[in-house]
Amino acid sequence: MTKFITFEGVDGAGKSTHLAWFADELRSRGLDVIVTREPGGTPLGEQLRGMVLNQPMSIGAEAMLMFAARIEHVEEVIRPALLSGKWVISDRFSDASFAYQGAGRGMDWEKLKQLEEWVDLQPDMTLFFDVPIEVARQRLSNNASLDRFEQEQGEFFERVRAGYHRRVIENPQRFRVIDAAQSLDAVKRQLEDIIKAL
Repeated sequence: MTKFITFEGVDGAGKSTHLAWFADELRSRGLDVIVTREPGGTPLGEQLRGMVLNQPMSIGAEAMLMFAARIEHVEEVIRPALLSGKWVISDRFSDASFAYQGAGRGMDWEKLKQLEEWVDLQPDMTLFFDVPIEVARQRLSNNASLDRFEQEQGEFFERVRAGYHRRVIENPQRFRVIDAAQSLDAVKRQLEDIIKAL
């Protein structure tokens, strides 16, 4: 049975660090796994990614571009992969729009739910890498080139983190919360337990 698994968390939570390892662990168990990301994942999505991450724009335009890239991503990459028997792991998906554009930017939650209906796909499991904002900011401080999201102030990321927690409450059966403030080895042990359960 194929699975669609997403990795979520604020910038600096460490999810991307563990994603490749997680995919390799699944492959070592004989599974056919593809790894993708949002925004992006397709030629059009990567173009939209460049716009969203680097060009100032209204909150509505930002959200619409995110979902435009997502719909293309689902139709061109995710759904075909799942139908062909592959497992799909994505670095971010719809939850990121609720956290960033919804909680972070203040876009109406119900409007985002309407956009989410267009996508017509939910992950089977979402791993939320939860970390105190001061820890995430410290991790980002070593990065010389920050996009316009990563350059936001701590208050923005506090709202984003709260948005993720709201999504966890709304979808408890889908989420697994990872304590990402721990050491890399401790986080990996949490992920190993999840893989065993899968």
